[in-house]
Amino acid sequence: MMTPPETKFAQSGDASIAYQVLGQGPLDLVFVPGFVSHVEYAWEDPSYARFLQQLASFSRLILFDKRGTGLSDRITGIPTLEQRMDDMRAVMDAVGSQRAAMFGVSEGGSMSVLFAATYPERTSALVLYGTIAKGWLVDDASGALTREHDEASDDKWRKGWGGPVSIESMAPSLAHDERFRQWWAKFLRLSAGPTTVINLIRMYGQIDVSAILPTIHIPTLVLHRTADLAIEVEQGRYLAERIPGAKLVELAGDDHLWWVGDTEVIVNEIAEFLTGKQQTIEPDRVLATVLFTDIVDSTKRAAEMGDNRWRDLLGSHHAMLSKEINHFRGRFVQSTGDGCLATFDGPARALRCALAISDESRRMGLEIRAGLHTGEIELIEQEIAGLAVHIAARVLAQAQANEVWLSRTVKDLVVGSGFEFSEQGDFSLKGIPGEWRLFTVQR
Repeated sequence: MMTPPETKFAQSGDASIAYQVLGQGPLDLVFVPGFVSHVEYAWEDPSYARFLQQLASFSRLILFDKRGTGLSDRITGIPTLEQRMDDMRAVMDAVGSQRAAMFGVSEGGSMSVLFAATYPERTSALVLYGTIAKGWLVDDASGALTREHDEASDDKWRKGWGGPVSIESMAPSLAHDERFRQWWAKFLRLSAGPTTVINLIRMYGQIDVSAILPTIHIPTLVLHRTADLAIEVEQGRYLAERIPGAKLVELAGDDHLWWVGDTEVIVNEIAEFLTGKQQTIEPDRVLATVLFTDIVDSTKRAAEMGDNRWRDLLGSHHAMLSKEINHFRGRFVQSTGDGCLATFDGPARALRCALAISDESRRMGLEIRAGLHTGEIELIEQEIAGLAVHIAARVLAQAQANEVWLSRTVKDLVVGSGFEFSEQGDFSLKGIPGEWRLFTVQR
């Protein structure tokens, strides 16, 4: 994790607004957060930090917490959009920004629309991501919630606050990632309390900026994922149809959170819209131990058990994988159907995790195999790549039921850790040059 920028405070009326400035690009870009935010704790998530760094590579990026949330002053009652616009203006004044592009996400996009219409002289461009024009409580909004649904929602947020509430709709691709679940839960707790959140959500439900959309006469880019589970893509289409000259880009994916999923395309679209050229995003390269696991004879077991029982068992197995990987401080990269791909910054912990997964799987009545290799990997958003990943996959292919196989590199790096190994010989790994000496760990 990089050291976050210094947090400062701008005075807006009777409220102090927390803000940060990152980058020295030729244009000012104000990031207007949706829902809740925390300018400091956001940097604890590597993907969030990387996303902000990418934006700052072509701009002077201005971050802030809306009043009532994050490090900005907590207040009694719910702030109006007008008050929050004043807060944005106060932050811009504090950093000496006379004119800036607005990047508004979710509810922050609605606020950005109002700011652009009210202060066109201070808005150079408008970028909206996953934004609503009309909240679900507006009379003519499609899919408006009933009072009963509202009360159920209130109860959900009140009881669920403290945990990773809403992660299934906000970031479904990471809903089973234990590290991210813990970070998201803490991010929410630090950003606001449950009563404030419930009041904010009710306010968001009543937002309606539809009448002012035709008055926007600055360059506007509308980004929306087609399968967004939190805000339907029809909201983005509605905005683009009614803002004169707006450009609509529909993106693949179902994550609502902008720094989750395929974020490279989001950054590129923003960069090209604001600067006329796309960003070249260089992957981060780090040394890591790569672990693959796989259930042996899964098709046979599924046929024996039936679809429903097998599905339940797979769900339990997946939850166990996430728990063990998190316990050994690994990163769950993705499910591979019957197994997983994970990375670790220590080979001994990776090996212990593989053994723990094997033991827990047998207690569940399953047999798994595992393969490990240590090498340089490329980190690109939520994905990993590089030769080390391919080698680990090929090592896995050599393993049989209840076996943990590893490359010589892993064996050599865990000397002194108390493991004992059996040499299996030299192997030609498909698509990998040379001969590779492989080992199994003795139990």
